[in-house]
Amino acid sequence: MDRIFRVADNGTERYVIEREGTFYHLEGELFGRYRAGREIGRAEPGALAPAGLRVLAPVVPSKIVAIGLNYRDHAAETGKPPPAEPMIFIKPSTAVIAPGDPIRIPPGAGRVDHEAELAVVIGKRATHVPRERALEFVFGFTCANDVTAREMQRRGVQYSHCKGYDTFAPLGPCIATGLDGSALDVEGWVNGERRQASNTRELIFPVEALVAYISAVMTLLPGDVISTGTPAGIAPLVPGDTVTVKVGGIGELTNPVVSA
Repeated sequence: MDRIFRVADNGTERYVIEREGTFYHLEGELFGRYRAGREIGRAEPGALAPAGLRVLAPVVPSKIVAIGLNYRDHAAETGKPPPAEPMIFIKPSTAVIAPGDPIRIPPGAGRVDHEAELAVVIGKRATHVPRERALEFVFGFTCANDVTAREMQRRGVQYSHCKGYDTFAPLGPCIATGLDGSALDVEGWVNGERRQASNTRELIFPVEALVAYISAVMTLLPGDVISTGTPAGIAPLVPGDTVTVKVGGIGELTNPVVSA
């Protein structure tokens, strides 16, 4: 398994590969053929990457296709029945931030919640993909936080509004390849307290079903992201909080929360 990071290296954006704790330059094309090149070194304890490298969001997608109510326990806590088919909405690429970047609470937004999620990174152009071939189009997985202005959502405002604010789509810290996305632990933590805990075994619509369904509606491009839904335990964020999404095999995505 590779963990692939997008980093800023002396002002230059590049991809690097981490294998068993050692980082290497990525040579070739991320969504084509690539290999591990020159060794960079190892990260210091508690750091995401070796000194001198600033970790960025792992991709800048043309779109994030997010899924609502895809865990039965989350549907229950919102008082809604599980959907009969995937409920999809779009988060804009302008909402994407990197690990460590602040989530900014907009004035007048009211309650703003965290939503810890497994995210799928698409590896090649996907249109009308049959479910049995869907995983061929998955490059890897990352962590996502589907930050949501909950009061706006409850008032019936369109999801693109309450979920599309700048900074409302933290992604990272890396893209993990070679993972089985069907049985990964998903957790949401705030200030060191675990608020969400589930496993992708509990998804109503698994990854392959989502790729097939979405690609029948819209073309997915390399680097696009599918955010697969959040389990129960959503709760408010306030300025001063630190929120972390943990997904087994991928790592931790941590962001501070500030007032905008």
